[in-house]
Amino acid sequence: MGGFFGTIQVKDCVNDLFYGTDYNSHLGTKRAGMVTFDKEKGFSRKIHSLERDYFRSKFEDELDSFCGQEGLGVISDTDPQPIIVNSHLGRYAVVTVAKINNLREIASELLEKRMHLSELSANNINQTEVVALLINMGNSFVDGINNVYRKVEGSCSMLILTEDGIIAARDWVGRTPIAIGKKDSGYAVTSETSAFPNLDFQYVRDLGPGEIIRMHSTGYEVLQEAHDKMQICSFLWIYYGFPASSYLDINVEDVRERNGEIMGKEDNTEVDLVCGIPDSGVGMALGYAHGHNVPYKRAVLKYTPTWPRSFTPSNQERRALVAKMKLIPNPAILKDQRIAFCDDSIVRGTQLRDNVRTFFDNGAKEVHVRISCPPLVYGCPFVGFTSSKSDMELITRRIIKDFEGNENKNLEQYSNTGSPEYNRMVEEIRKRLGLTSLKFNKIESIVKSIGLPKCQICTHCFDGSSCCMKKISDELSLKFD
Repeated sequence: MGGFFGTIQVKDCVNDLFYGTDYNSHLGTKRAGMVTFDKEKGFSRKIHSLERDYFRSKFEDELDSFCGQEGLGVISDTDPQPIIVNSHLGRYAVVTVAKINNLREIASELLEKRMHLSELSANNINQTEVVALLINMGNSFVDGINNVYRKVEGSCSMLILTEDGIIAARDWVGRTPIAIGKKDSGYAVTSETSAFPNLDFQYVRDLGPGEIIRMHSTGYEVLQEAHDKMQICSFLWIYYGFPASSYLDINVEDVRERNGEIMGKEDNTEVDLVCGIPDSGVGMALGYAHGHNVPYKRAVLKYTPTWPRSFTPSNQERRALVAKMKLIPNPAILKDQRIAFCDDSIVRGTQLRDNVRTFFDNGAKEVHVRISCPPLVYGCPFVGFTSSKSDMELITRRIIKDFEGNENKNLEQYSNTGSPEYNRMVEEIRKRLGLTSLKFNKIESIVKSIGLPKCQICTHCFDGSSCCMKKISDELSLKFD
C-alpha cells in the first residue's frame, strides 16, 4: 500500500519528518524517501530500498544532509519516490499513495504528446513520475491534480512540496486517508494519525474525498472543497492500520474489538480460550473473547526483535519461511486446549495452513479459526493491499475454479454469506487448511463496527461492489472539467 508524512514548521523540521515517516513503516516494504526544502539550499532528497532493511537504519546516518522547515517522507510499496520536478508551476517534489491500473495507457498517451519518462527501472514505469507529468499539464496545481483524478483508474492521494508550502490532495473518492495535525511550531499531514502523539501534534481533522489544501507553518487554506461521494477502504480498519491510528476519527483498535465482539456473541462454538494471530488479529480476538465469554491468552507470539514487520516478502518460498519464523507457539498454553484463533483475513491460505499445523504439533486439541472479514473473493483494483499479481492467488478463486471449472463463475453466490455456494467454499477452505472449524465475519458486522453508512465504505474485495465507481468518477469529471 504505502504511507506518507509531511510537515512545515517555523523551525527545522528534519527530526519530526524522520520519525513521522517512520511511523508509516508498517504500510510498505519496498522503497522509502525523504525530501526537504530550504530557501537557501533548495531541495535535498534521499531514496533507499527497504527490501533488506528498515527505514530508520537506512536514513538515520544521513539526517545531517537534510535541512529546511518543510519536508515530505514516504514509505512505498511501489516506486522510488519522491520525484523532484522543475516545471511551469515551479520547482516541487511529489509523493503518492496510489494504485494506477491504467498506468501504461497514460504513459503511452504522454509519450505521444512528446513528453518523456526518465524514472524507468527493469521496464517498470514510475507511477509517481506519471502523476507529476499529469500535474504539469494543468494551469495550476489544483488544475493539474484534477487532471490526475480524471485520468487515473484506481486511486491516488498525494503530497506536493513546493517553495510556498505543502499541498495535500486526497483521492477523489477518499479510498486512502490523509489527516491533519497541529502543534505550536507548525502543521503536519500523514496517512497514519499514530504518527502524531509522540511528536506532540494534535489531530485536527481528515481531508475529505477530493479535497485539496495548501499548508503553511501557521495554518492551511482549502484550495478545493471536499465532495460528498466517499468509498473509504474497509481494510484500513481490518488490516492495514496501526491500532492507535484513526481514520475519520474512528479508531482502528476500537473497530477491531467491536468487530470481534459481534462475532463472539453470534458464535456458539465451545472453546477453552481465544488467541489473536499477531498483529492485526489481536484486537479482534480481544473483542471475540469478551463477546464469547472465554479468556484471552497468548498461545502464539510474534518474535518482534528481528521480525517486527507484518508485511512479508514477495517471493513465495521466502514468504513461507518468514511466516513460520516470526510466529512462535507456546506449548504450555496450547496443550490439550480447544482454541479459537482470530486473524484479519485469508488471502492465499499458505501461511495460516502452516501455522495451524504448528499449533497441532505443539499440543492444541482443536483449532477453530475466526476471520474478521468475509472471504476475499475479488482482487482489489483500488488499493494494493497484497503482492498478488492475479485473482488466482486467492484461495477462494482457486477453489471456485476447482468447483466450477471457471474461476469467474457464480462469484455473486460465492460471496453471499450463507448461500449453498458460500458454505461449500468455506468448508473446502477449512479442509485444505486442516482446521477444526472456520467462520468468516459478515459485511454487515464490519459496517456496524466501523459506524459509517455502507455506501461510504468500499467492500469490493468481499462482494464485488464498488458503489458505482464509474458513475462517481464520471460525475466528478464533469464537475471539474
